This record gives sequence, C-alpha cells and structure tokens, in this order.
Amino acid sequence: MKELLKQNIRKHIVLSENETEEFCDLFEQKSIQKKGFLLREGEVCKFEGFVTKGLFRVYHIDQNGFEQILYFAVENWWITDIDSFCNETPSQLYIEALEDSEVLVITKINKEFSYANLPKIEKLFRVMTQKTHVALQRRMIDNLSKTAESRYIEFREKYPHIIQRLSNIQIAAYLGITNVFLSNIRKKIALKK
Repeated sequence: MKELLKQNIRKHIVLSENETEEFCDLFEQKSIQKKGFLLREGEVCKFEGFVTKGLFRVYHIDQNGFEQILYFAVENWWITDIDSFCNETPSQLYIEALEDSEVLVITKINKEFSYANLPKIEKLFRVMTQKTHVALQRRMIDNLSKTAESRYIEFREKYPHIIQRLSNIQIAAYLGITNVFLSNIRKKIALKK
C-alpha cells in the first residue's frame, strides 16, 4: 500500500529511506466500499488522503439539488477538502467512493508534525499545491472559454484510464452539463467519424 505513496513522493522530492519511512508511518489506511463516503457535507475534513486503490468523486450539491463534480481521484492521486482541512470549518463537499477503494490518510496534527520534524515534507506539499493550483486555473479557464464538446474531448483524451470507469451522468456533472447534452455531444462526435 505505502509503496505507491513512496513512489509519488519520489516524483516530487528526494528523501532518505529513513525520512520516507518516518513520513509514511504517519498515514493510516482506510478502506471505503463503493458508494461509501470519506467525507460528507457539514463534517470537518480531518485528513489529506492519498488514493492507493479505486476511484473517488469530490462534489458539491448546489441550491437546485444538482451535483457539481470538482474532480475525480484515482490511484496515485491526492484527495481532501483543503478549505475544511486547513480552516477546520464544516465541509461543503462530499467525497464518495465510486468503486471499492483504499486511501492512506494523514491528520492535520501528523502533517504539522512532519513539517516540524521532516522539513523537506513542506516542500513536497508546496510543490503539490502549486500543481493543484495550475490544474484548477486551467479548468476554470477551460470552463469559461471552451465549448462543452471541446471540454469533453479534452477530458476523454487526458484521462482515458478514468473515463472508462465513469457513468455518463458523472462525466456530465464534471463538465457542468446535462446527461442529455452529453449524449448529444457523443452522437455528434460519432457522426463526424
């Protein structure tokens, strides 16, 4: 389980074997069954997680009762409600397993402990936070400037390993469109071939 986490860390920073072990020992493994929740709206998020198996969706339900999916998280991805985690406020998000899933979680106390005792870990989270900001900025620009069809095509090309694991309804909620509109987009693309 922790081998995938170690590989992820190595992509961002260099730690000694002892530092890597000490950091990884701060994580607790959780198993979440399909349709189970890692976090629900109203709860305070007390973890940052690293997905080792399965698939999660992070979403919000708007005032009209529609799901708005912020992102999906699969193996080797990090997952949290960063606002709730950092500010210790009730979450506005749900984190739900779409498959039987496993995640390694670190608490805020253990994360702060790692910052104090393993200074390189602060760099790890800074680098990951920067990458997350870049991805969110690009997603916002795409949502404001691209058509739903082009967003769907890009999503399909960028995440072929994820799209096969999702329903049309979930993809539509991520793209911010209806399932019917997504079906029309797929038909239009199929006719072009």
